[in-house]
Amino acid sequence: MATQPKTPGAPAHTASELHRIAQLAEQSSLAQAHQWFLQERAWINEQHLQLCRIAAPTFFEQRRAEWFRAQMEALGWRASLDRAGNVLASYGEVNEPLPRFMISAHLDTVFAPSRPEEIYFGPGGRLFGPGTADNGAGLAALLALARVLSEIPALHPLARSLLLVATVGEEGEGNLGGMRYLCRPSGPVAESAGIIVLDGPSTRHIATQALASRRFEISFTGPGGHSWNDYGTPNPVHALASLIFNFREAAAALLAKEMDNEHHGAFNFGIIEGGVSVNSIPSEARTKLDLRSDDAATLERLANLLTSHVESSLERENRLARGAQLTAKIREVGSRPAGKLQENSLLLRTVQAVDSYLRIRSTIGCASTDANVPLSLGFPAISIGAGGQGGGAHTRQEWYLPEGRELGLRRILLIAAALFHQSQYGACL
Repeated sequence: MATQPKTPGAPAHTASELHRIAQLAEQSSLAQAHQWFLQERAWINEQHLQLCRIAAPTFFEQRRAEWFRAQMEALGWRASLDRAGNVLASYGEVNEPLPRFMISAHLDTVFAPSRPEEIYFGPGGRLFGPGTADNGAGLAALLALARVLSEIPALHPLARSLLLVATVGEEGEGNLGGMRYLCRPSGPVAESAGIIVLDGPSTRHIATQALASRRFEISFTGPGGHSWNDYGTPNPVHALASLIFNFREAAAALLAKEMDNEHHGAFNFGIIEGGVSVNSIPSEARTKLDLRSDDAATLERLANLLTSHVESSLERENRLARGAQLTAKIREVGSRPAGKLQENSLLLRTVQAVDSYLRIRSTIGCASTDANVPLSLGFPAISIGAGGQGGGAHTRQEWYLPEGRELGLRRILLIAAALFHQSQYGACL
């Protein structure tokens, strides 16, 4: 998950919608569920610990997916893995109508623990280790929802309206592969009335706009040689260094101008590789670059800027060289589409009405999550946090604090209950 700075949004819900949420929250089944979240803290924390101890770096989520499927089945849900590797869980009989609403969280992590003990609860109740917040928080929330919905009989109709999904390929070069598979024409998203993506812990942000991104691998290749005997042979590392320095200056200037138009963007060289020894001229050097923007035109300008600077860095290194020449290649390794939820969407109004009732001060903003795909296709989708606190996402120093988790879980359940109730009247999301 990655987010852009959030901007406050005027509440889209009406006073009558807030009143209906208050009435719904007072129903005995939802009040019982709230108490369940408080009483079962230890169980939820234990599930969180166990799932995070199962390494699931992008493209290698299968072991965690199998564990998650087994947990869902043990809680009384029908669970299976689709061809992409996603875990899909539904409640009720096979011949019942398809669930109308989807709640998802991604399985994969940027970093994986080298051993299970690297994930642990420390002093003060913090859970330490890669993936504990992003997205252990979302996965633990799915398990808590699955259990409370199955254990309270009055909530079984609501359970039958939901499809709980743990997706693969959300991070990095996974390129949202799991959600893309779900959004194919014959996939479950096409039959869904709304998608709620749980990503990270924070309840303060509501992502209604998909932050677009493009990822590139840039490589320079040459003959290589001895650092003394072949001095003058063009050096791929030198060309790469020139590219990074000059692109950084130009991209920063471009983004500063875009700020005047209230457009935001970012760039990041996340990987640099090249060379085998200090006294050898490398034969190859490569880097991977992440470009992001909330504006499609800005993103295109950044991509064009990259192309021009690769060409100029190549020309500069070859001009200074003797004899052999370098070649350069740009390969796009991923892209995340843009999209935006309609401002008058019932899905957004419901989330904001629930937040008003629970006194959660949330703001509307832009993020890069699994919700990008359905939003780009016009499906109603939103991304929210699962509750609690966290920090250090996408680092090995990541942590999660369960304090406040119950509020996040209550929020998710109340949103789902409100959507289910409203769907009975054919309301448009």
